[in-house]
Formats: sequence, C-alpha cells, structure tokens
Amino acid sequence: MKMTEETALKKTVDIPEGVDVTIEGNNTVQVKGEKGELSRSFPHPMVEIKKSDGVVEVNCRSSRRRDVAFAGTCAAHIANMIKGVKDGFEYRMKVVYSHFPIKTVVENNEFLIHNFLGERTPRRAVILDGVEVEVKGEDIFVRGINKENVGQTVANIEHATKVKNRDIRVFQDGIYRVSDGRSRR
Repeated sequence: MKMTEETALKKTVDIPEGVDVTIEGNNTVQVKGEKGELSRSFPHPMVEIKKSDGVVEVNCRSSRRRDVAFAGTCAAHIANMIKGVKDGFEYRMKVVYSHFPIKTVVENNEFLIHNFLGERTPRRAVILDGVEVEVKGEDIFVRGINKENVGQTVANIEHATKVKNRDIRVFQDGIYRVSDGRSRR
C-alpha cells in the first residue's frame, strides 16, 4: 500500500470513551483512564502533537524519512498508552523444569527463582514500577498499564533463567513467555 505524503506527515489516534488525554507544552502527553494514569514526553522539533474532536493528531513538519518515522513512533506510543489505561496489558509465563523443581516468589520489587538447576542461591529479576507479578503454581501473570515496563519485566524474568555452562539441548529448564501482551479485558 502506498502512502501519500499528506497521510505520511499526519498520524491520528482515536480517543475512546472513558479516556482523557491532555497535551502540555513540548509535546508532553498525559493519558488518564479507569486503570490509571500515564505521562510521556516526545521532544522533537519537527513533530507537533495536538488534540481535537476525540482524536490525537501527530503532525510532522518535515518530509525527511527519519522525522516521519519518529511521528509514527509517537502515534504508536500514544495508542499503547491509551490501550494501557483503558484495558491494561498482561503476559502469561510458564515455569518449565525437568531436573530440579523451581520455586518462584515475589518479594517487594524482585522476582526470586529458587533451586534453578539445583543452585543454592536464588536468581533474581527486577520488577519495574507499576507492574504486578502474580504466581499461580507453574503459571506467572505479569500485568500493568505501561506496555514497556510490563514487557521489560517479562524479559528480566526470562533473562534471569538463562542456562549457563550446560548443554541447552538437555537443560531446557526456565521460565518462558507463552502468551503475547494483548490488552486484557
């Protein structure tokens, strides 16, 4: 599909019912909804963000490819912010082991993995601000309104269970993401 220059320089994001969007100076966007509130700044001299008639418009004052790409990125981030405060995001992870039973615990802002590959000290993963981690048996649910923080927390947990100094064809133990970060309803 070919994009005309008119549409390439202007991106729009719809604002649904129950979501309030305010735009302050220097392209700072605040989104409020039933799940919470998010704020983010998009400082770029060639991108202008406006709100009009239930729509957020991201305009690019340049036709340079790099500037137009940044405008598209801003629109995508704003859409994710709106989706997050309206529905929230959730990833489901699964604990998999065949050698040593793994015990997982949430303590404050850390996710502890005990007895991974028989290790004595627990492995740790950082839980970012605004993210809730719930352990139900071998299933782990990671929820929040900020898509980036939820995704990074899932990545931290997966990274903490990386198998080192063993044959990964034999030792496939770990904690793996089994569902995408679709918004939950």
